[in-house]
Amino acid sequence: MSLNPRIRDWSGRRVWLLGASSGIGLATARLLHGRGARVIVSARQAAALDDFVEAHPGSQALALDITDREAVRVAADRLVAEGPLDLVCYLAGHYRPMRAMDLDLEDALRHQQVNLTGVWHLLAALLPALLAQGHGHLSLVSSVAGFRGLPRSLAYGPTKAALINLAESLYLDLRPRGLGVSVITPGFVATPLTAGNDFPMPALLTPEQAAAEIVRGWERGSFMIHFPKRFSRFLLLLRLLPHSAYFALVRRFTGL
Repeated sequence: MSLNPRIRDWSGRRVWLLGASSGIGLATARLLHGRGARVIVSARQAAALDDFVEAHPGSQALALDITDREAVRVAADRLVAEGPLDLVCYLAGHYRPMRAMDLDLEDALRHQQVNLTGVWHLLAALLPALLAQGHGHLSLVSSVAGFRGLPRSLAYGPTKAALINLAESLYLDLRPRGLGVSVITPGFVATPLTAGNDFPMPALLTPEQAAAEIVRGWERGSFMIHFPKRFSRFLLLLRLLPHSAYFALVRRFTGL
């Protein structure tokens, strides 16, 4: 069952990807450009964005720090003035493994600023325009780490859990107004964010594989786009366990 309008043709659709200078965001930008979308890429790394535009004619670069509320407002106003946005995806993220015994307050707050506060900046700047145009799709990239608490995910997991809850609330409010909403919950993907992990990452995907899953989910009208299925379905099932069983199982498999 499709919870959002299916996207059958990307030709000419204006797509704004925030956090598209590397990893999943960059791979998604490349894939959508290849399917005819008018891709707008944003991130802090202006040089990387310019390289993308040079290699993908017709795309647009808009350098942006999503933790800067005024900069996000200015960017959103500029893009809305140029025409309707058909899809906006928030892919920006910060990740560093953290446990309670090694709490780093500054880095924990950095997770909050990039993974969650930036989304609020985007919503405040963009929702009035999306509601006024009465169509379009808003997508947030969360993680399977947001399903339940996990070791080494002290700072990262709570921000991703918040995004799942936020997307559900947004869907209830916005879908009756003609807007699509989706939340993307990847497993492990080989990106600069995960490169520093010193533990096994089951079912590791490439950014290109992740991008294909995301675009396929948008095309199917999915609400939660989770992958790889053999891993994400298992973690979704774990949400049904009582805490006693869940904690015991996690300790058994992680050794933590």
